[in-house]
Amino acid sequence: MKIISIIPARGGSKGIPKKNLQLLNGFPLIAYSILQSKEVDLINETYVSTEDSEIKNIALKYGASVIDRPKSLASDTASTEAVLLHASEYLNQDFDYMILLQPTSPLRYSKHIYESLELIIKENGDSLLSVYQNDSFLWSRDGSPINYDYKNRPRRQDKKWEYVENGSIYITKKTILTDYENRLGGKILTYIMPKWMSLEIDEPIDLELANFLIKTKYHYDNTMIKYQKYEEKIKALKLMIFDVDGVFTDGSVYLDSKNNEILRFSRVDGKGIELVKQRGFKTAVITSEDSEIVRNRMEKLGIDEIFIGVMNKLEVYLELMKKYNIEDENICFLGDDIQDIELIKRAGFSCCPTNAQQIIKKYSLYQSRLKGGKGFVRDVCNLVLNYKE
Repeated sequence: MKIISIIPARGGSKGIPKKNLQLLNGFPLIAYSILQSKEVDLINETYVSTEDSEIKNIALKYGASVIDRPKSLASDTASTEAVLLHASEYLNQDFDYMILLQPTSPLRYSKHIYESLELIIKENGDSLLSVYQNDSFLWSRDGSPINYDYKNRPRRQDKKWEYVENGSIYITKKTILTDYENRLGGKILTYIMPKWMSLEIDEPIDLELANFLIKTKYHYDNTMIKYQKYEEKIKALKLMIFDVDGVFTDGSVYLDSKNNEILRFSRVDGKGIELVKQRGFKTAVITSEDSEIVRNRMEKLGIDEIFIGVMNKLEVYLELMKKYNIEDENICFLGDDIQDIELIKRAGFSCCPTNAQQIIKKYSLYQSRLKGGKGFVRDVCNLVLNYKE
């Protein structure tokens, strides 16, 4: 089963100019939805749909992929369904469930997204929306009661209350979205959230209220706590050190008919190295693999320091510190397996791919959603560059 999340974020906004980029307790508003989505292991990929270059850069900074939305779908009259259908076509309908997370609803937790997914999968639902319990007696403008009999006013604790759509979480099966061109249809489920977390930010006063709630009631997910630390740590970096096997490669060894070893590298990762070197970073590779294939590839990438066939990685690490007159806090290290544990623990900014060994994940500050050899190096390079700039 493939599950993706879509965060629609256009650049224009009348109520609050550049609303999706407004700071909410130090984070851009859109960052909340991105980080909440990335914290949910059931979600395979997080996408931001936007036509705005500034939003695109922020989305990439916080680890989302970007769907370039046509300007015709970024107007005041464009529907959210049209944006979802465009995303579906853009991705060649390669998903089973699509989650819609509106950035104007930042006060959800990642656990709410996770529990919503668990619910729709367990109940075999076709679509789901998040709601909160209404606790108000409603009237129409013509003076008619809507949800109670005023002649026999019930006690609040006795009344069977309705539920209000809060706009925070929607989940849709691919077939529902494509057949009905709607986020809701078929067997519709509801997921109940607290009322205070159902605030939608449309006006400046909503942003003020959200800031108050963030500081008094909201608790950051682990990912958000980590991201608060990233900026300070990344600004101190000067040297990026890479392992090779499981970092630049997928950890596999390919053999031809003559038993010659073949390794697979990603051109995307190579471009990441080019970009960080342009930004002034020094680069180094320390690997236990004694392979001329690796040496040739690293030389082609322009890696400044290449150490292959190394049994004591810490010794080389310390030599590099001395050579460049830097401290641990100035080093970014990318590793994936037990032989990297000492450097993962020491480096100021340690990173691992999603398929790293569990002990490495435990000590890595940043865990990419990408695998080694499948864009992991580029992901870290993008993250570092975005914070540096």
